[in-house]
Amino acid sequence: MGDEFSGQPVVAAVDSVLQKTAQELASALQLTYVGVVSDVKQAVDPLLLWVTFEGFKLQQTGKKAPGPVWADFVTGAVAHRRKFGGGSGQMIAKAVGIKGGVRPTVLDATAGLGKDSFVLATLGCEVTMTERSPVVHALLADGLARALQDEEVADIAQRMSLQQANAIEYITQMNQAQRPQVIYLDPMFPHTEKTALVKKEMRIFRDVVGDDHDASGLLEAAIEKAIARVVVKRPRKSPTINERKPSYQLEGKSSRYDIYALSKLA
Repeated sequence: MGDEFSGQPVVAAVDSVLQKTAQELASALQLTYVGVVSDVKQAVDPLLLWVTFEGFKLQQTGKKAPGPVWADFVTGAVAHRRKFGGGSGQMIAKAVGIKGGVRPTVLDATAGLGKDSFVLATLGCEVTMTERSPVVHALLADGLARALQDEEVADIAQRMSLQQANAIEYITQMNQAQRPQVIYLDPMFPHTEKTALVKKEMRIFRDVVGDDHDASGLLEAAIEKAIARVVVKRPRKSPTINERKPSYQLEGKSSRYDIYALSKLA
């Protein structure tokens, strides 16, 4: 159903004991609260911001509904990557300049569900995340709060901070002391038919957040404020933002990193 849906989710609780939390969330986000929904297959609304015992989840509904989208730093794919992901040999680590004792401060200006931020924090970086969508920010804040309560990842989560903000405004308003060494961008671009059937996570994100039509302005603001470099994650065959040539690129099987080097990392 998410492919046809466009707009904001409604808020529901999976159980009556979570109704107060769900009502408060709906009020904070100015979304409609629809009560208890225990079975997404029977739900009336196409998209839920679902308050469950595991955490807040963005959940499509209907008989063929895929699994939920949520910020989970403790289990699943993120946990596997933390344990077996390749450490500082990962391409993202090389892109932001992690090597030896160098662990740059990073602003992840398009945080999404925070997966890349978590990888960088796992490797020792202090990471600030900005997310402009109130719904995605709520998912992130919930995931971060749960991570801080988990003894395995609490120390990693402590290196992550979260701001709800328009990234361009946030970057533009940073003073000298706030400037990060690296600004990391992973903007969501208008998709083509070839990429329309992307992962469920991206489909739902497009429904709720929309595309990043201001990516060119974001890149220019980042280059103006980053101390050492700006890193842009892109699909491997996509054009550079604004046709602005990077200093160099790192290319993987499906994605690449465009690196705009400004000064030496130390």
